[in-house]
Amino acid sequence: MDDKILVGVFGAPHGVRGEIRLKSYMQIPLSITEHDMLTGASGETYRLLAARPLKDDMLVVRVKGVVDRDTAQKLTNQKLFLARKNLPPPEEDEFYCNDLIGLRAETPEGVALGVVVATPNYGAGDILEIAPPAGDTLLFPFTRSVVPVVDIAGGRVVIVPPAEDDAAPVE
Repeated sequence: MDDKILVGVFGAPHGVRGEIRLKSYMQIPLSITEHDMLTGASGETYRLLAARPLKDDMLVVRVKGVVDRDTAQKLTNQKLFLARKNLPPPEEDEFYCNDLIGLRAETPEGVALGVVVATPNYGAGDILEIAPPAGDTLLFPFTRSVVPVVDIAGGRVVIVPPAEDDAAPVE
């Protein structure tokens, strides 16, 4: 398992004084500010000096060393990580999305679908991206009805593929 957990991502600049939006993946969004140093994908570190809620899991933050809009713009889409050891262990029946990467994906009958390679979220909810033995990756909504079993210890997830939509195409 990876020792870094994705906890947020910088968004667009907010104003002209170096503030920037930050989408927090923490259960309590503002708790991301309790950590002294966040790490970028390439190892760079960021220190949040101030934060305020904008909406839901979106914050407006000030970052040490970022004093204008141009500097803030350079951080747009930068993913932020924390070392796993700096986060609480998951409760029973909880897990970090990183824990899913590498798990076998199979149907309830045990038919292998592939391996979980990513857990993207494009705004409509979490998705499990499965790499099959051959062909294009498969995408499944990460909902209890489609993924009724997450067995970290057993190294697998059970996928109940949603029924195909037989609706006629819109003309």
